[in-house]
Formats: sequence, C-alpha cells, structure tokens
Amino acid sequence: MPNIEKGSGYQTVITTFEVTPGSCEDVHQALTAAYAQVISKADGFISGAMHINDAQTRICTYSQWQERGDYQAMLRSDEMRDRNRAINEMAKGFEPVMYDVVEVF
Repeated sequence: MPNIEKGSGYQTVITTFEVTPGSCEDVHQALTAAYAQVISKADGFISGAMHINDAQTRICTYSQWQERGDYQAMLRSDEMRDRNRAINEMAKGFEPVMYDVVEVF
C-alpha cells in the first residue's frame, strides 16, 4: 500500500494512460500483468496502485520507488520496453511523470 509522506525521499511516479472504453480492460490487464511479473519485482520498488475513471477513458498508475534511478532502470529493461510498446499500441498514449511529495493533508 502506498505510504504518502512528506520528506520520505521516495520517487513517486504517476502515469496517465489515455484509453477508450473498448481498450480499457485490455490495458488494465496488461498493466496488472506488468506490475505482477516485472514492476513489483524491480529493485527499489516500494508500492503501486491503479485507478480507472468511471468513463473508462483514463487509467492512472501510482508507484513509489526508493530512488529515481530504480524506476528508470526498470523502464530500460528489455522486458518493460517490450511491454510498453504493446501497451502503447492499445492506448491512445501515456505519460509517466516523476513527482516529489511536498505536502500531505
């Protein structure tokens, strides 16, 4: 479970996927498999979560990493490069953005 804490030093990555109602479940399944088989086993992975909006046009993933380099190394692995190519073909597009927690309410 994600632990959102100011000053933790963790790298937070929020990725938004633009999908259609027809492709949402396919992308959801591909992401679930990627988290189960690759992402959650990567060095430095702390936790993650996935959200789907009610219109099934957006999927958002949230992940926490010990360090920025851990996330980048996972993305650069051959396995994730192949999976991301496949996901990109199912989605209209996706954008990972790295964040630091600055406040918690």
